[in-house]
Amino acid sequence: MQSAKSDRIITPYPGAGLPVQGGLVLGDYLSERCRLIEAALADALPEQPGTSAARLLEAMRYSLFAGGKRIRPVLALAACEAVGGRIESAIGLACALEMIHTYSMIHDDLPCMDDDDLRRGKPTNHKIYGEAMATLAGDALLTDAFKVLARSGDGGLPPALVLEVVAELAEAAGSGGMVAGQAIDILSEGVPTDPTKLEYLHSKKTGALFLAAVRGGARLGGANEPQLERLSAYGRALGLAFQVTDDILDVEASTEQLGKRTHKDEARGKATYPALLGLEQSREFARSLVVRAHEELTSFGERAEALRRIASFVVERNL
Repeated sequence: MQSAKSDRIITPYPGAGLPVQGGLVLGDYLSERCRLIEAALADALPEQPGTSAARLLEAMRYSLFAGGKRIRPVLALAACEAVGGRIESAIGLACALEMIHTYSMIHDDLPCMDDDDLRRGKPTNHKIYGEAMATLAGDALLTDAFKVLARSGDGGLPPALVLEVVAELAEAAGSGGMVAGQAIDILSEGVPTDPTKLEYLHSKKTGALFLAAVRGGARLGGANEPQLERLSAYGRALGLAFQVTDDILDVEASTEQLGKRTHKDEARGKATYPALLGLEQSREFARSLVVRAHEELTSFGERAEALRRIASFVVERNL
């Protein structure tokens, strides 16, 4: 295994070393799963110094190994475990999710989109490599993500199952999911909205990839239909709770706290929950979504404790 240790940032999570319900230590769980994901990503995207692709790979790795919570890939592993699967079955999906998420941030930061110069406390990709190379780095991460996931079948997973997960992830990432949400977000700037329209926007922009993470991990872990239905409801509630919390943070947090520019949503007239409901009602809505997510996990017992704690963490990390 080729190491990317010098590129990786493993940040201890809040609560590391502190036991929580069910004996799970959330911070330790998240940190350990992140180490597995980082190692797999390093294998999937090794450095190639001296080659014609070296600069492109450097740009890809710059953003991919810039830190971050790795929530989406961790969710895929946790969902796999919740149905009794082996996390090795979902590691390809975990890598693909993080690569797609990273590509979306690179493109989102470009001058033609949100025009941001800071991400995770570092200069954005186009500030270091230029707009053209940043665009290509995002393109390559998106494309290579599906190569990594498709090769999951090499580990003994049924090819038909892997193909189904590939198709579902493509739907979540493309014109039926995240990209559609980004387009709606742009078209909604300065336009009055209502709760139904806003929830739809966020279900695409953010929720689709969360749902694909949970469903894909569960399917690769051998979930049956009733399990998949409950975990899907969990994923939808969690994805929306995450976005509501992000909306709140853009209002309340500082650039130093988040590692990216804040207060930009209001400046651009974006549709957000604080703008629609106010801060306090948005907080209550986020908490109610976490309660809903927890309720969907009742039948899974202790195997879903990581999913429960992640749902709480998504909101409690910030509110």
